[in-house]
Amino acid sequence: MVRARLLIYGLVQGVFFRATMKEVADSLGVKGWVRNLPDGRVEAVLEGPEDKVNDVIKWAHKGPRMARVERVEVIWEPYKGEFKSFSIRYY
Repeated sequence: MVRARLLIYGLVQGVFFRATMKEVADSLGVKGWVRNLPDGRVEAVLEGPEDKVNDVIKWAHKGPRMARVERVEVIWEPYKGEFKSFSIRYY
């Protein structure tokens, strides 16, 4: 089990990025959260099996259809197992 924090740059707000990431994470059994940041980035914390977390990271590099992802920063953190589901957070 692994944990990754993502910072996603580009046109990633107002394009259903959070909602679509939740759908992707839920379908893969990945837990954690996603939120918009005031500076226009999206931040997410993902926990789950390494291959499934990597699948969400791969998806984040392209995002939903209307997004224009410029860069995804991945920070690997110690696994905590603190989430029961995947949620959308509001700041």
